[in-house]
Amino acid sequence: MLTAKQHELLVFIDKHLRETGCSPSFEEMKEALDLRSKSGIHRLISALEERGFLRRHKHRARALEVVRLSEDMLQPARDVPRFAANVIQGNFAGKMPGVRAGSDAEAVSLPLYGKIAAGLPIEALRDNDEQIEVPVSLLGSGEHFALTVDGDSMIEAGILDGDTVIIRRGEVAENGQIIVALVDDNEVTLKRLRRRGQSIALEPANARYETKILPAERVRVQGRLVALLRQY
Repeated sequence: MLTAKQHELLVFIDKHLRETGCSPSFEEMKEALDLRSKSGIHRLISALEERGFLRRHKHRARALEVVRLSEDMLQPARDVPRFAANVIQGNFAGKMPGVRAGSDAEAVSLPLYGKIAAGLPIEALRDNDEQIEVPVSLLGSGEHFALTVDGDSMIEAGILDGDTVIIRRGEVAENGQIIVALVDDNEVTLKRLRRRGQSIALEPANARYETKILPAERVRVQGRLVALLRQY
């Protein structure tokens, strides 16, 4: 079943695609559904994607595709049965295995890019199909991804071997923030950022490790730490 807001958004996206040939912007969707913030749209889109109604095309801006419509959108209005006011029946025939019908307000799926060394740099991130569910309350605006920590160089910052760190993707960070740094375009590490003139210091949080000081042009910020998950 779809919630009323999920159904309303699906109808709006489908209509916009048919009329204009392109996806609506987040601002247009927010206004159409009379929501206060774009984060609500993000949660609704993630829920529709999980349920197999929408598909997002990676690396393309405003690229949404309606994969299928809810049942009441496919049949004449007179044939639509009456349901409770807060739910809309969905057509789940041929539903993809593994699609979870949890609440769209609880969690979103983020790509899990694998291990990142918190002790020594490792080879650059490799895309894979693994996903991890993260509580929405841990995220703000922007695009996020997850990494598994491999090493102990950040233990004094409370980041332990095996932890999962949530990273907000971006190329800008302030002094003192913990970042994912790409070194020489092929090595990645999790460290605290310190700028020193024309150089960048990648500072560990473990006295047993030395701070690496590199020319600024050799270091690219890939994102900054916003949350941490740990399993016991």
